[in-house]
Amino acid sequence: MGDYWNTDHHHNNTGSRTTGSARALTAGILMVSWVALLWLLEGIDVLTGNALDTYGISPREIAELRDVVPAAFLHSGWEHVASNSVPLLVLGFIAALGGLRRFAAVVATIIVVSGVGVWLTAPAYTVTLGASGVVFGLLGYLLVRGFVDRRPWDVLIGIGVAVVYGSLLWGVLPTDSGISWQGHLFGLIGGVAAAFFFRRPPSRRGPDNLVTV
Repeated sequence: MGDYWNTDHHHNNTGSRTTGSARALTAGILMVSWVALLWLLEGIDVLTGNALDTYGISPREIAELRDVVPAAFLHSGWEHVASNSVPLLVLGFIAALGGLRRFAAVVATIIVVSGVGVWLTAPAYTVTLGASGVVFGLLGYLLVRGFVDRRPWDVLIGIGVAVVYGSLLWGVLPTDSGISWQGHLFGLIGGVAAAFFFRRPPSRRGPDNLVTV
């Protein structure tokens, strides 16, 4: 009398697999395209005698605030863009599996927080550019997302990310004058903040498609 059966159980499983495959494909295309864009922009920069470097962030100059966004897509050489490409591809793909709208909001938050943090705290007469702020932001986001959303699977993903990329966290320390630890630190802060800003509402299982007998 109290038993029930979900008549759409098989259909729902099939639909979930289809949706998951579509999301994975979309996330993969997005991140491969993003990384390809970074390499293209670096190629343009090299061919134009580093003309794009002017879009890096120079601290505490009001006009430079407009460079907060473009600076996240530019690099100071092939080695620089190469070092960011794989972690950005992997972490971005994992984060994008959660939905593109949420992913876009998370990335926008990371770019702004990281860029403004650099603008406020970087040493005078420096120019900061690169996607590493986004990399650290996505790392921070994935590390805490599961705990914020209270989703065990995302917690496990965060643990896996910590095992593989946790050593990157040393990059928030001022150990190398040629590397913007400020961008790393504020990117990480932006990612953690984004996990809270865009947390998922608690899932509630409703009575749809249930037949009582």
